Amino acid sequence: MTNPTVAIRKARAADAPGMARVHVQSWRSTYPGLIPDSFLVGLSEPASAARWRSVVETQGSGQSALVAVDAAGAVVGIAAFGTRRGAIDGYDGEFYALYLLEEAKGLGIGRRLMAAMAERLLAAGLRSAFVWCLRDNPSRWFYERLGGVRVAERPIRFAGAPLVEIAYGWRDLAPLARLSAGPEVG
Repeated sequence: MTNPTVAIRKARAADAPGMARVHVQSWRSTYPGLIPDSFLVGLSEPASAARWRSVVETQGSGQSALVAVDAAGAVVGIAAFGTRRGAIDGYDGEFYALYLLEEAKGLGIGRRLMAAMAERLLAAGLRSAFVWCLRDNPSRWFYERLGGVRVAERPIRFAGAPLVEIAYGWRDLAPLARLSAGPEVG
């Protein structure tokens, strides 16, 4: 994927299979060696599509999802966000998920998705937000480059493995929202 024309828009139920493809492929390319291989092998696009369809169908109840689509209409990136699910003092919103196909990385699509989420959180009256990510995720530096500050750390158990998550926070989403550039529709 070179010089893509990518639009960011609100996810629709019909996007669920494409969202599942991005979710599964992203996990399989990002997390080998970080989470058990048996979990990655067991990921199912149909099961993921059902979960994403549920997320899309319940948008507006404190959560929302966006997709990045290429010129052919294929989903190349996904993002989910809304009100915070856990308590980190001083933060109202949360970035739940941000996944890109491997070939879509490094093209500014992740930055545009983060900015679009920040814009929508601000429009909903949420001025700050955080994101949890695995401490050993090689992509976590992306959040620091976008102005996120490390605000919390917690041990978790995932797929039977002990892991550590860290949270990056933005006390003011306005600077992040200003990073948006490129076509956005609906």
